[in-house]
Amino acid sequence: MNRGFGSDNHAGVHPRILDSLKEANVEHAPSYGTDEWTEKAAHAFKSHFGDNSQVFFVFNGTAANVTALRAITRPWQSVLCSDVAHINLDECGAPEQMGGFKLQTVPSVDGKISVAALEQQFIRRGDQHFSQAAVLSITQPTELGTVYSLEELRTLILWARERKLYVHIDGARLSNAAVSLKKSFKEITTDLGVDVVSFGGTKNGLMMGEAVIFLNKALAHDFKYVRKQSSQLPSKSRFIACQFSEYFKNDLWKEIAGNSLERAQELYQAIQDIPGVGIRTKPTSNAVFATIPQAWVKPLREKFFFYVWDENTFECRWMTSWDTQSTDIQNFANAIKELSR
Repeated sequence: MNRGFGSDNHAGVHPRILDSLKEANVEHAPSYGTDEWTEKAAHAFKSHFGDNSQVFFVFNGTAANVTALRAITRPWQSVLCSDVAHINLDECGAPEQMGGFKLQTVPSVDGKISVAALEQQFIRRGDQHFSQAAVLSITQPTELGTVYSLEELRTLILWARERKLYVHIDGARLSNAAVSLKKSFKEITTDLGVDVVSFGGTKNGLMMGEAVIFLNKALAHDFKYVRKQSSQLPSKSRFIACQFSEYFKNDLWKEIAGNSLERAQELYQAIQDIPGVGIRTKPTSNAVFATIPQAWVKPLREKFFFYVWDENTFECRWMTSWDTQSTDIQNFANAIKELSR
């Protein structure tokens, strides 16, 4: 497959992360998270999210979302989320089928939900015929590459708190948001009152593995059973844990997220004035959403793979990653310019 802009999932494993797997692949180690690598990684998470945080490793992002939300809902309850949220559109109904709760979607603008839109959905409280909202799930960054500001997050979370809702962050790319906002993980989660975070690894240079982080320690009490029952308990936990330890070491996470953000902004600058290209918003994470003529899609994808996000408008999603280089951006922009002539 040619280097392209399809997804940060398409990139390989960061060399330092790959080395960490080799270093952990020695002798024998206890199973199911009782090894020294898992303990070390847990300390790393605590240093970034707070001493009360409890971390549990799972295999993939859908599992992180499903298990996190399953742990804090009951079958008659619902989760409020954006209409374009990953849990709503791209997890094949797993949250509802496996989690047992209902998703209640909220209209969004550029991927973001507002208090006004939430109020329209927060209805029929105490009505036994209607699923009762119990959780607000916020995707940060959103599925459309936008990033909630600190004030936007604070407003949404305060609204949820006043209504006694738990707050979940789908943070598959949370590192990109932290770098974009120039804030620590703690400042954009724990300090704002977030209860649980699905924290991404695979999109950020890891081979595999995600983390479920409970910031509300009381909610983590029975999660080990939820994870096991959901077939997400890694027996060789050290091979997920060692990657996260290296990811946090010497701020590698900042380097990875920083490169992808810089390349996305570089792409925006390179194509914003090309006739025929309509860009949704200036990128604040590692995604550029742009509408192009249908006739351009095939020749461009033959050289640089990417996804058509909206098949009706031919809005495309162009993702950058830890290994995207300036030459990739220049070559892609030149190919678009050629088609515009």
